Amino acid sequence: MMKIIVTGGAGFIGSAVVRYIIEQTDDEVLVIDKLTYAGNLESLDQVSKSNRFHFKQIDICDRNSLAKAINEFQPNIIMHLAAESHVDRSIDNPSTFIETNVIGTFSLLQESLVYWKKLDSDKQKCFRFHHISTDEVYGDLHGTDDLFTETTPYSPSSPYSASKASSDHLVRAWHRTFNLPTVITNCSNNYGPYHFPEKIIPLMILNALEGKPLPVYGNGQQIRDWLYVEDHAKALYLVATKAKVGETYNIGGHNEQKNIDVVNIICKLLEEFVPNKPDGVKYYKDLITYVTDRPGHDQRYAIDASKIYLDLGWKPQETFETGMRKTVMWYIQNKQWCEHIKDGSYARSRQGIIN
Repeated sequence: MMKIIVTGGAGFIGSAVVRYIIEQTDDEVLVIDKLTYAGNLESLDQVSKSNRFHFKQIDICDRNSLAKAINEFQPNIIMHLAAESHVDRSIDNPSTFIETNVIGTFSLLQESLVYWKKLDSDKQKCFRFHHISTDEVYGDLHGTDDLFTETTPYSPSSPYSASKASSDHLVRAWHRTFNLPTVITNCSNNYGPYHFPEKIIPLMILNALEGKPLPVYGNGQQIRDWLYVEDHAKALYLVATKAKVGETYNIGGHNEQKNIDVVNIICKLLEEFVPNKPDGVKYYKDLITYVTDRPGHDQRYAIDASKIYLDLGWKPQETFETGMRKTVMWYIQNKQWCEHIKDGSYARSRQGIIN
């Protein structure tokens, strides 16, 4: 049994990782999360009663609280997912992204280094600091066949991706300069259950069910590689527990899709699952509305995930078709989770789980 800290564990990907660890392993987990707007403890309801689950509300920029939590819990692994992650929000307010993604990562690295140096040699060898990042640090691809590899030069386009690129560089520097045992993963776009409704897939599902417009940026031809979040959680645990120190892995879903095609797939699935539409809607696809493209919008992301398969044997289990069917059905069947976000009650119900 290992003890694992997951920062950002109440977020979309972080909560999937925590659910996987509690349900599929014997490991003990401490979630550290500031609980910003995207931190939703209801995403952890199904594992929160486990005696192997613990939670502390901490801002990763708060080094004193971080140090206390790390020293008390004595982790074997720290999985760092805490980050501001929405590109549109980074354009509106870049400073928050610099503070959390850069300064916060620096703070966590420093306190992890102090902790690691105090461990005996055997525990030092077993310790891992796993930094979870994004393929957006690479910029975008202009060809139709090119793929991001682990050696693709960084060329971030937005304040969000620039802040994540910065945090990646910090992690590599702490490994090279201070010998902190680190691993890094860069993932493609995630989708699946418990995704915050401002993101494209849940936004389109929920808007369509309410008969609201489905806003598509520009011409909708932007291409993304989509990764089912539960496949990603399995990959992250595998890297955290099995990867060699200093390695970097790209994690992708092998599912390139144009944004407009994703929206059309959602509409088609809703026609099947929810044929009784809101008043005035004949077909869900009629709700598609093209809006002004956002500044610096990357046109194509696509990941070469062959290294993680060759080294660790991981590959995604879900196709885009199977994953999307599960995702759309989850949002249809979990309207209360969505309603609690819309009315703000998810933020008011936190006290029951905080310990």
